[in-house]
Amino acid sequence: MTEALKNFRFETDADGIAVATWDMPDRSMNVITMEVMAELERIVDAVVADEAVKGCVIVSGKSNFSGGADLTMLQGLGAEYERLKAAEGEDVAMRHFFEESRRLSLVFRKLETCGKPFAAAVHGLCLGGAFELALSCHHRVLADDDKTRVGLPEIKVGLFPGGGGTQRVARLMQTGDALQMLFKGEQIRPLMAKNMGLAHAVAPAAELVERAKAWIREGGSPVAPWDVPKFKAPSGKVYSPAGMMIWPPANAIYRRETHDNYPAAKAILASVYEGLQLPMDLGLKVESRYFAHILRTKEAQAMIRTLFISMGEINKGARRPKDVEPTKVAKVGVIGAGFMGAGIAYVTAQAGMEVVLIDRDQEAADAGKAHCHKLITGQINRGKAKTADRDALLARITATPDYAALSDCELVIEAVFEDPAVKAEVIARVEAALPEHAIFASNTSTLPISGLAQASKRPAQFVGIHFFSPVEKMLLVEIIRGNQTGDRAVATALDYVRAIKKTGIVVNDSRGFFANRCVLAYVKEGHKMLAEGVPPAMIENVARMAGMPVGPLSLNDEVALDLGLKIMRATEAQLGESAVDPDQKRLLVAMVEGHGRLGRKNKRGFYDYPEGGQKKLWPGLAEIQPDRLDPDGIDIDELKHRFLVVQALEAARTMQEGVVIDPREADVGSILGFGFAPFTGGALSYIDFMGAKAFVALARELEAKHGPRFTPPDNLVAMAETGGRFYDALKQAA
Repeated sequence: MTEALKNFRFETDADGIAVATWDMPDRSMNVITMEVMAELERIVDAVVADEAVKGCVIVSGKSNFSGGADLTMLQGLGAEYERLKAAEGEDVAMRHFFEESRRLSLVFRKLETCGKPFAAAVHGLCLGGAFELALSCHHRVLADDDKTRVGLPEIKVGLFPGGGGTQRVARLMQTGDALQMLFKGEQIRPLMAKNMGLAHAVAPAAELVERAKAWIREGGSPVAPWDVPKFKAPSGKVYSPAGMMIWPPANAIYRRETHDNYPAAKAILASVYEGLQLPMDLGLKVESRYFAHILRTKEAQAMIRTLFISMGEINKGARRPKDVEPTKVAKVGVIGAGFMGAGIAYVTAQAGMEVVLIDRDQEAADAGKAHCHKLITGQINRGKAKTADRDALLARITATPDYAALSDCELVIEAVFEDPAVKAEVIARVEAALPEHAIFASNTSTLPISGLAQASKRPAQFVGIHFFSPVEKMLLVEIIRGNQTGDRAVATALDYVRAIKKTGIVVNDSRGFFANRCVLAYVKEGHKMLAEGVPPAMIENVARMAGMPVGPLSLNDEVALDLGLKIMRATEAQLGESAVDPDQKRLLVAMVEGHGRLGRKNKRGFYDYPEGGQKKLWPGLAEIQPDRLDPDGIDIDELKHRFLVVQALEAARTMQEGVVIDPREADVGSILGFGFAPFTGGALSYIDFMGAKAFVALARELEAKHGPRFTPPDNLVAMAETGGRFYDALKQAA
């Protein structure tokens, strides 16, 4: 090759087998960029042009193969489309957009049909466009280790595989399995990938390149299965008895799971359905047309911005105090070995840190450690951990009632009962044992941090670290900065949260912080609908149709109805009767005190939880409703709007009050913390993509019908007048 490559090393051995080592300078992970595509095409041309070269192995020079395409590149395509549309018209802009968005697909197809065998030797992560590259190679060898994963996760950011993934996967696997893989977007282990037909071989990492070379030396075919005459897809023709067993249920499952909120999922269905009826090149063109359309949807733009770009920036420390040196916490104390405390101990030990788990007596502390044992055993049973991992994890957890064991902890997190007096006693006992430099964190979910810090002798080292339940599953953690919390405490908390592989957002002190304020507004809206006479099943189903992961009544059962009533009464005692909603209070009093229904914890809440059976809405709810509306007369769209608008308004209020100061954190936090309709990009993106003027008009309509909880705050009213957006300040800062 005459011209030097920047992102690949290209060498040929004595047998005439080339190795293209993908190793991008100044990046920890290989990503697909326009430059990488151009170099890959040059490599294909060089292999084809040189008769002495028998074939080529593509391998990574980094610890991972590649995470896929650089999604900021795809964002750039959208900006170029808008520029061309304004300058030369929509037809020219769309043609350019289509050709550029399918460039990757064309490069992969060129590799696949070049006439010389290509093999992919994959170790580490190989996801998205990178796995599509591997699928376009004629042979795939995966490293047999715990770090290697392959998959097509594009659906998780509102996209779908546009580099040939929908066409190749659907020709390698049974159609139903292919659709499931594309819809779920999960990372697949090497042996599973081989069993699914996605890889040809699994080998020790040290032997990958040699195994790939051996396949070429032994005469590996440079023709993909679908390019062989008379190729038949694994599930046969679409229009066949077997095909008709697949597509009607696939449509029903799509509708059930997405409620038509995710255009990318529909595009997957259409690409596979149409593509399987066509030759490969036409199938790829169909996929490219859907891909170009999906790239321009507001859902893809919103999800890419929040779940890829913003989340990446937050995880890399966008909101971390800049002047504080990075900290590496080695030992953590956890006070309170109940469900939350044990969960915190588990994720901390899982990240390799030593944990001191303290409770009132040895028995209670041991019960917390036993919960950790149960969690890791569940991982072992699912094949995600080994017995040795359990032994190592449990060895890192010391369960004890002795506070003196905290003497060398750098961070202590309390997860005791939500009572200021109980927490004040714990703070005093912990600080008496802690070293001078250590940070103290409270896992409170409702009590303001500044108030709790009054019990501390070192409030600058006092911070909130609010986990969500269940700790081992939930990805978000709120870092709460109290009035006197110092930068070092915030930075340490963020470093710790990153170490346990979670995403931390920084919020300023307030009752309910950010996430719980929005969640409580959502649950309250469900209660209000119930009081109005909306059928309970309709409340739950419409909430899911709006994009929420669970209905408000189901969510309330999970967090406990008596807890909600207790918080409401504490709020009323502190702020007066006007601070609580009389309909909501009446409902909770009737449920908790009138019928002894506390939620899932006593198997009796808005739902009944029979042993060994599925939960069902409690029939007695009909008697609790003062009125009952005719379901045929209820406006479904209005209910959906109520669920999302009431949460988005609360998120906007937290911005106005300075509780959240970065819209990226509000959006990432709303999706990861309480599942706010991910297709919107988050609570503030929901407003931004609708436009503040249209959103305020919608809120005013709801306000006129349902009251002041839908009154838009001043910041939104101002944005509606000026055409502003929450993300404008970020653009100006950049």
